[in-house]
Amino acid sequence: MELRFELKNLQLKETFSIAYGNYDKREALLVALSHQGCKGYGECVAIDYYQIDLQNFILTLKKIKSVLETQQIIHPKEFFRFLSNLHLHPFLQSALDCAYWDLFGKLENKSCIELNNLPFDHLAESSITISIGSIDEQIRKIEKSSWNRFKVKCNGLNMNHIEKLLSLQKNIALDSNASLTVNDCLILQEYTQVDQFSYLEQPMPVGHYQILKKDSFANWMVDEDCQNINSLEELIPYYKSINIKLMKCGGLTPALEMINKGRELGYKIMIGCMTESTVGISAACILAGLADYSDLDGAELIANDYARGNFVDKGKIILSDKPGLGIEIK
Repeated sequence: MELRFELKNLQLKETFSIAYGNYDKREALLVALSHQGCKGYGECVAIDYYQIDLQNFILTLKKIKSVLETQQIIHPKEFFRFLSNLHLHPFLQSALDCAYWDLFGKLENKSCIELNNLPFDHLAESSITISIGSIDEQIRKIEKSSWNRFKVKCNGLNMNHIEKLLSLQKNIALDSNASLTVNDCLILQEYTQVDQFSYLEQPMPVGHYQILKKDSFANWMVDEDCQNINSLEELIPYYKSINIKLMKCGGLTPALEMINKGRELGYKIMIGCMTESTVGISAACILAGLADYSDLDGAELIANDYARGNFVDKGKIILSDKPGLGIEIK
């Protein structure tokens, strides 16, 4: 098996504004694993609020390259056990895990849907993100859009804005990116109409969730408070839903485990993404049949997407008929 990797610059179609900052581009690390003429691809991106340094990831890949390349072709779940012993950052582990699933599927001439016996008849429709802006601009974008589901970013709570969004009678979720206060959350979870939002994602900074009530009107959804499967039981009293992102939890293999455990514990499941190319989105798309919600518009935000594969068309997830994850580099 051969390992290759390179940095890619992802240019955004417009400035992406969230509570953490404003972004015009993202840097991505593309990972390729090849064997017998087949190539599998994975990706991770530099997210500043996760303190991701892709140069450090490159140094790590150089250190483990010889160990990776001497690995025999084994089942992806066995390969993941090998990866786990390397103690990699979850973002980098995810890129390698997804690349190996893609490679293994191409070698077997089977899709990763087939390999995991995943449902694909009813795929959770994706939302599109409406970044921070004036409420009038956000409403204009929603009304002009051909998508059906929207995730609206906010920075703090403005009840007038909340009422305007609810008056649209659209399928809208609210994502504050940890910008709400304790008082904001108390107001929202006792506000009867808040249940019209499909979910309210990561309201406060990591570790400040104890004020949230799972049995309130709000469908609180956990993102940064839940990095992996180990957090799920602790968060049961506070959150109704979980946002599972491949990079955050470490790849397709642990994401599947998180979905199963989340279901056992009674959570609603969302498959989410970062701002990433079709390489990353292709891997997440295969899990949409297991989800109640999906937010897989990451590649839709990019002006220079460099791959083909599974994709999202106005919210509808379109699965490739090619083996593996169906990823091809343009």
